[in-house]
Amino acid sequence: MTEGSIRALLDRMRAELATLGGAQRYFHSVYLRTTEAVAAEIERGGFADGDWVRRWDLAFATLYLDALDADRAGRPVTQPWQVAFTAARDRPDLPPLQHVLLGLNAHINFDLPQALIAVISPDDFDDAAILARRDADHRHVDVVLQARVSAEARELGAVSRVGLLDRLLRPANRAASRRFLAEARAKVWHNTRVLDQARRARTYDTVLAELERLCADRVRDLVAPGPVLLKLARRGFGVRLPR
Repeated sequence: MTEGSIRALLDRMRAELATLGGAQRYFHSVYLRTTEAVAAEIERGGFADGDWVRRWDLAFATLYLDALDADRAGRPVTQPWQVAFTAARDRPDLPPLQHVLLGLNAHINFDLPQALIAVISPDDFDDAAILARRDADHRHVDVVLQARVSAEARELGAVSRVGLLDRLLRPANRAASRRFLAEARAKVWHNTRVLDQARRARTYDTVLAELERLCADRVRDLVAPGPVLLKLARRGFGVRLPR
């Protein structure tokens, strides 16, 4: 994957942002900034295999951008994104953080295992040395994302109506966000291994459909009334496929 592909991806995301309005901008803005951070870390040489991370990043982002394009054109999208996109249109009253969490949930829990499967072959899964590098880079993305939590809290705070209680809870919210991201990515790695086994057993579509159902249920739960962060603390951010 060439560096030009990452630049093209970022250009596409910036162009899409310019056309989005209302609550649709919240997740997209966060995702654009984190994609820029991952691109900078690739340039810095922070990953064990920067070329692989470029291929993964492009595959991952394309799943979201294609879903966004399909939804805006009135074409069907997967269930987790359907819930998130509908909430962005119909529930602008929800806090910006909640809209971000809806998008993150759909993208990390459902799209990320598919992106990893696209760039980790069965042979790679069977090669302990290669898989260790892939796992290390997958975990290093956590470091990049966690470094963005405080900055993203400030960005969301600038567009949110917050009361005294919200301000008092901000440090706890940032700590919770870091914990949720780490927990979700651990489950994503597990789900990717399950999808790899399904790919070999020719049951991939069936297992992916189960993952879609689980993810959609989790996003619906986050749309329902009630404190989002408390729901996540009680039930976790990620979903887990049975082996």
